[in-house]
Amino acid sequence: MTERPRTVDSELVRAAEHVARTRCHGDNHTVAAAARVRDGRIITAVNAYHFTGGPCAELVVIGAAAAQGAYELDTVVAVGDRGRGILPPGGRRRQVLLDYFPGIEVIVGAGDRVRAVAIADLLPETYVWADHQLDAD
Repeated sequence: MTERPRTVDSELVRAAEHVARTRCHGDNHTVAAAARVRDGRIITAVNAYHFTGGPCAELVVIGAAAAQGAYELDTVVAVGDRGRGILPPGGRRRQVLLDYFPGIEVIVGAGDRVRAVAIADLLPETYVWADHQLDAD
């Protein structure tokens, strides 16, 4: 797929940066995420690092959104603590975002290359879980 230019949700980026700056402390919470709900709300969350693994900020924001009755996310961004800037989602997060919200946009890049891209553009030729489910008869 070819990326098409999209407007970057600067308010969403600022919300994630604020949470990263004010809520990420120590080694347990190092990344903040913010998601825009279709109704305009912004949901924020932080990762829960643990040496055995742990949910990344983008996955926590999905749960936080659901806990607030928000099931239609349009855009998501993750920001690192200590001024590390916008972080692209890793493979597992990309797959989960695609499966939950096939039309979601993800803000990626740095400096003058910050842009919003469709999750499908970050996972070309991907496996789409819903496409491979058997119909229950």
